[in-house]
Amino acid sequence: MASKSTNMTIIFFLSLNLLFFSLVSATNPHSKCPIDTLKLKVCANVLNGLLGVIIGTPPKQPCCSLIQGLVDLDAAVCLCTALRANVLGINLNVPLSLSLLLNACGCNYPAGFTCP
Repeated sequence: MASKSTNMTIIFFLSLNLLFFSLVSATNPHSKCPIDTLKLKVCANVLNGLLGVIIGTPPKQPCCSLIQGLVDLDAAVCLCTALRANVLGINLNVPLSLSLLLNACGCNYPAGFTCP
């Protein structure tokens, strides 16, 4: 049977591992978009309308419904990925476009977020 000091060492080691893995997984929890980025092509209509390319009110529903329910950071990561990959099919100023899209869909631009 193991001694009390051996048990305490094992408990300490397992606790330390749990703490380490919790910290590592918490440092970058939103590195990937949880939705298919190609579906965000519908956001081009919203962005074109916001930039004045389309006359009238742009249809926000298809774009905003895709990111609805995501936390602001996940929505920013998804839209940033779509903008960077030029999925929307138009060349844009990424930080400005990202901010416009997030605001149009009722999301906030996450503090300190930069589009990678």
